[in-house]
Amino acid sequence: VQLQASGGGLVQAGGSLRLSCAVAGSNFRVINMGWYRQAPGHQREWVAGIVGGSRTTYADSYADSVKGRFTISRDNAKDTVYLQMNSLKPEDTAVYYCNTHPARWGWGQGTLVTVSS
Repeated sequence: VQLQASGGGLVQAGGSLRLSCAVAGSNFRVINMGWYRQAPGHQREWVAGIVGGSRTTYADSYADSVKGRFTISRDNAKDTVYLQMNSLKPEDTAVYYCNTHPARWGWGQGTLVTVSS
């Protein structure tokens, strides 16, 4: 399985970014997916999750630290999972990764998000 995260960058506090993660080599549509992040000097932590399957809507879940600000979504036609991040804070600065939820695959290279105060 190959994971290609993109969309990171430098943004001011209060700004927004949309991350994408293209997944190759899996039966993506049936897999529960998640976003994770790792800040400098910290362990990797789970951020958001979304269920898989053939549905019209997908149940999602969020860490308390991002609830109400981040939204996870998926496009099964593109084998891609997204993370819309609004009202960003400096403490959101981290490398962001996608993986299954819970994480079972190897980690891709991630995408760096830097939020300036």
